[in-house]
Amino acid sequence: MAGNWLLPAETTTSGRPVLRPGEVESSLQPSVDLVNEENPNLPSFKSGLLILTTYRILWLPNPDSTPSPSTSAAVAVPLGAVTHIFQSKKSIKGMFASPRVRFQVSVTTEGRVQERGSKSMVITLVFRGKSDPDSFVVKFWEAYRGRAWEGSVSASAEGVEGPAFLGDGGGSSSSDTGLALKMPVVGVSGILRKEQEMWESTDKSLQDAFQDLNALMNKAKDMVMLAEKMRQKLLSGSNSQVNATNDEEMGSKEEMQDWLLSVGIVSPVTKESAGALYHQQLSRQLADFVKTPLERAGGIMNLIDIYCLFNRARGTELISPDDLLRACSLWEKFNVPVMLKKFESGVMVIQNKSHSDEEVFSRIRSLVQKPDALQIGVSATDAARTLGIAPAMAKEHLLAAESKGFLCRDVSPDGFRFYINIFQDIDPNDEYLVKEYGVYDSWIRAAIASR
Repeated sequence: MAGNWLLPAETTTSGRPVLRPGEVESSLQPSVDLVNEENPNLPSFKSGLLILTTYRILWLPNPDSTPSPSTSAAVAVPLGAVTHIFQSKKSIKGMFASPRVRFQVSVTTEGRVQERGSKSMVITLVFRGKSDPDSFVVKFWEAYRGRAWEGSVSASAEGVEGPAFLGDGGGSSSSDTGLALKMPVVGVSGILRKEQEMWESTDKSLQDAFQDLNALMNKAKDMVMLAEKMRQKLLSGSNSQVNATNDEEMGSKEEMQDWLLSVGIVSPVTKESAGALYHQQLSRQLADFVKTPLERAGGIMNLIDIYCLFNRARGTELISPDDLLRACSLWEKFNVPVMLKKFESGVMVIQNKSHSDEEVFSRIRSLVQKPDALQIGVSATDAARTLGIAPAMAKEHLLAAESKGFLCRDVSPDGFRFYINIFQDIDPNDEYLVKEYGVYDSWIRAAIASR
């Protein structure tokens, strides 16, 4: 393969990168070329989406363009393979050219990027369009120096050392407080000394607080990683055990999946990291997120329920209803298996594309033609049991079937009940003629049998 000098990167069905446990996105830049200027024989990756994470540099092809077959897949450069980041030089010539960021990586003898390789090469990132190379370089240095990919042990050690810059007067403070006899607070010098002691005490409290906060954040990060692994294991186990007969065991697995689903998204898309690509990437992440809830809800869910679930999973990175609606509206441009639908009543839902109206109407028609339904009709609760969805969504489907002429509605103090539309089988020229077939005949037989 021509592009095997870089590592392949896995993506979701919506085009989002599949992140490793604990990996977090730092910066997203559109229209970036990834090239090797030293060896022009190697294929270049043109005008793609560049994603910087705490573990890797990811390059994803632009879904709107038509890349060559050799560069149609996503690729990755592990930050562990980076050995040097070159400082960009300012020149008159560079003012009229696209900004470039160069960094050196280790490679194998065959020229494939790899950590601790025996050789090295220089990779160039060419930023075009509305990219922000300056902010990318800053976050690139932060991710490279953070070395989060080396494991939780080194990360926790760095977390302890991190807040050490907050104050350097702790030693003098401890020595002062250890004296048996202190100088009285007299004059301006005494007031200044008292203020200094207060600031030193505050600095020490802040150091302790930040150390506790870092430890808590590391522990929360580990818990989210563990929950994600458990959720994936449960999902794979449920797929391989579809024919299991132990209802109690399957029920406990479903409860566990619901609990793990509420733990949170490890790397939520934010405006700070995505910039101008915020709504586009939010739309793709939302499409990946809703797949599991939709499968559990029968293929359709109210937009309000999705909003609550998605915000709960994002933790403190909450989104507004307008952001959610805009993200859902972008699904028409992406090849994702979900869609936004609005009923005539104004209720908005998210549903799988496989959840077609024709299939739903067919199941409703079979339900209302049962002998009991021909006599007393069906309610939204009855339809919800058959369709496997919430009663509110079932009612919307019944109203839609009524608008298509399949059903008739009866409103009483007990609520809505829906019946099969038998007017279509009645001959307007001879309305008393009952045919020996059709829905009208079935309704007559059911009415006679109930007497």
